[in-house]
Amino acid sequence: MMKALILKRYGKSDQLAFADISPPVIKPDEMLVQVHAAGLNPIDNMIPKGTFKAILKLTLPATMGSDVAGVVVKTGSRVTRFKLGDAVFASTFDLGTGALAEFAVVPESAASIKPTNLDFVQAASIPMVGLTSWQALKERANLKPGQKVFIPAGSGGIGTFAIQLAKHLGAKVGTTTSTANVDLVKRLGADEVIDYKMQAFEDVLQGYDAVLGTVRGDGIEKSLRILKPESKVVSLIGPPDAAFAHARGMNFLMKFIFWLISCKIIRQAKKRNIEYSFLFAHPDGQQLGEIGKLLEAGVIRPVIDKIFPFNQAKEALAYLEAGRAKGKVVVKII
Repeated sequence: MMKALILKRYGKSDQLAFADISPPVIKPDEMLVQVHAAGLNPIDNMIPKGTFKAILKLTLPATMGSDVAGVVVKTGSRVTRFKLGDAVFASTFDLGTGALAEFAVVPESAASIKPTNLDFVQAASIPMVGLTSWQALKERANLKPGQKVFIPAGSGGIGTFAIQLAKHLGAKVGTTTSTANVDLVKRLGADEVIDYKMQAFEDVLQGYDAVLGTVRGDGIEKSLRILKPESKVVSLIGPPDAAFAHARGMNFLMKFIFWLISCKIIRQAKKRNIEYSFLFAHPDGQQLGEIGKLLEAGVIRPVIDKIFPFNQAKEALAYLEAGRAKGKVVVKII
């Protein structure tokens, strides 16, 4: 038996609990990883409430978490890239397997060798924010040297990574943060820093080529004012669009619902000749390997706010949900 933090059922009240469960059985293309550390992400607090119930197909009870760093202890018959004893890191998001446990199932395609200069806690802080930033800035926004990208909430988990990646891509970065974190985001490379307690970003910034939507509320609509024509908004917080529903093979009703809830922002964007899209990051071991090279070269460094022991994983999630973390929150399993 192994210990895991599981979601028993969806609901507003606390539905998370530690449980002793049977170690997972791996398929031929999967590995069993002894988890040393698991990184937390905002979506880990949204899933138990049922926010993504229509999108993520979890079989309850389900092990929570998706950012994992650990050691391979068993490999499936088709696994060729990894061997027993390898230190790896991966995102298992949307793959039906969790990370907040003593052992985790990791598909070979989702994993990469842990960067040699990072410990397991640092490595566990990377997968979700790294892949999200990579897929948003490199693939979706196609960010080019000299372009300007707005990455709000620069001191958060996504922000601290995305700022560094955008600078590596040669872009100029604008961000928002509180007074206490201005120096942090400047050290990470932000060029234009707006203290949101003092100024409204839409009154100060202008001429931007891309926006990474990371803040709930009316931030996406306001960001349209700072963008040039033919620019792009890549939203991580919604609303999901019909293209997203189509890519996930959803039925006509879900495609219509997503079209309905996104048509307002898409219409507003089109009026300004701006392209809007919603991004749900997907696991990708090859991309994680490229990110690992940047980490090993010191081009990007992990930013970790706080480390919790495994038996305080629920407290770690509550701390993250409070919204004051500078960088990532990580749970240390071993």
